[in-house]
Amino acid sequence: MAGLALLHLCDSAFPLGSFAYSDGLEAAATDGRVASTNDLRAWIDACLDESIGRMEGPAVWQAWGAVADGDWRALELLDDELTALRPSSGARRSTRAMGARLLTTWQALSPDPRLADLVTRAHGGRLAPVLPIAFAVVCACAGVDRRRAVDAFAYTRLAATISAAMRLIPVGQSDAHALLARTLDRVPAVVDRIIERDAAVESFSPALDIEMMRQQHLHSRLFRS
Repeated sequence: MAGLALLHLCDSAFPLGSFAYSDGLEAAATDGRVASTNDLRAWIDACLDESIGRMEGPAVWQAWGAVADGDWRALELLDDELTALRPSSGARRSTRAMGARLLTTWQALSPDPRLADLVTRAHGGRLAPVLPIAFAVVCACAGVDRRRAVDAFAYTRLAATISAAMRLIPVGQSDAHALLARTLDRVPAVVDRIIERDAAVESFSPALDIEMMRQQHLHSRLFRS
């Protein structure tokens, strides 16, 4: 059952709203920084190694553990830390919006007392929650294995990036999915490092952060951030 729940959660049709966000890729495409398959390869590698490998992936790993331990305070502190690490106000709003929608939607589909408690905390302003936190919470409540939760989160983020790229730059579906497959081959090693380090979340990806901040100032946009 947990496997089917994970497939449901990772389905692009799940009403999360992630299709509306490009995480700064639209700004990068507009100014020509990402204009080809080679550029996209460099971008998605940075997303995997920096955003997922050092910040969001460790957050999913640690948040899953906090849910398993019933340590809601640790979850709130981790949520605060992730929010503080995002310099772009647009990125902060988007990850909170998707996180809140994920929690409330999953609670409506598969009620769980732990989810109900966290939804209450979110409404009370004690928990944002950002998307990696919400994803980990839902996975833990759905009985998804801790390692698989991090793998799945990495997949959803990389697949969303490729989906956005196909609407922004001249890359065909075959080439785009070949690049996605190549990047997914690297995910197990990245997750291995996350588990081995089991370290605090961190972030240093200034080029990605700048594009996220620039996106809200574009004259016209397909994506919100």
